[in-house]
Amino acid sequence: MNQKHQEDLAHIRSMMERSSRFISLSGLSGVFAGLSALIGGIYVYQLFKANGMDYLNDEHRLYSANLISELVWIGVTILVFAFAFGIFFTIRKSRKYNLPIWTSATKKMVFNLAVPLAAGGIFCLALIHHGYFGLVAPSTLIFYGLSVINAEKYTFSDVKYLGFSELILGCISLFYIGYGLIFWILGFGILHIVYGLVMFKKYK
Repeated sequence: MNQKHQEDLAHIRSMMERSSRFISLSGLSGVFAGLSALIGGIYVYQLFKANGMDYLNDEHRLYSANLISELVWIGVTILVFAFAFGIFFTIRKSRKYNLPIWTSATKKMVFNLAVPLAAGGIFCLALIHHGYFGLVAPSTLIFYGLSVINAEKYTFSDVKYLGFSELILGCISLFYIGYGLIFWILGFGILHIVYGLVMFKKYK
């Protein structure tokens, strides 16, 4: 009898979690988002070399308008690929486990994720506009970390560890202006891949 009660309670908890949290998030989304960022970061490094800039040694860099424009488009492309992979693996996981996708929990998670991201995007555009290029990479890490922490209550609680890691890395990079690309690759590339693999193994 006690075993039946425990099974009933477990079933009730599972139903409540499905209704209050977005649990279709796949660890593979993080892995492929990280790979996209890693490839993009390496491409940017090679782009600097092609423009005669040794990124690791040259602290005083002059960014041409064409280079800035290209860097922005690379960032947008990486973001598009990351979201595309996220949507693909989320839909695949939802179909596999017969889970609803667009629920009230999903809407709340997206909203809580989008607000800090939108504010961060505007802030970074303002930095670029005023020529504070060295602060762009740290700012993207900080605002992304805040957005993930903000959305954590509507999905797996484990994502807060990713959020705090991104936030801490972004704060550290504020004191190493000129090496933002390295921190950006660590945060959006390596951390995402590690987090995604852990989540995939835990919730597969």
